[in-house]
Amino acid sequence: MRVNLSDSEWKLMNRLWQQAPRTIMELTAALRDETGWSKSTVITMLSRLEAKGAVSHQEGGRAKRYFPVIGREDAAQAETESFLGKVYGGSLGLMMSAMVESRALTEEDIAELAAILKRAGGTEK
Repeated sequence: MRVNLSDSEWKLMNRLWQQAPRTIMELTAALRDETGWSKSTVITMLSRLEAKGAVSHQEGGRAKRYFPVIGREDAAQAETESFLGKVYGGSLGLMMSAMVESRALTEEDIAELAAILKRAGGTEK
């Protein structure tokens, strides 16, 4: 499932990926220092995330318990594809060219990319 998350939604999802399920009060407390969000803001964010299919909840006890439905890796892949589409017209080559020209790649980055490309070419044994 491909779900694009806003920056705020990423903050909430990261808390759920760290530990789930969580109640609204637990999430509010966990996010308070970083975001200053009130309980009503957390409720609004959870409603949006449920509508997107990113989270769900369990009834029971005194409070609903929320948990992620999508994995961090799926969300990251959707975000990467969205970014490439918006900024580089979907061209990975254009993005890499921009990174090389800005000298944003370290030797370690280059070695990691070379290993990835080698695996993609099917030549790694």
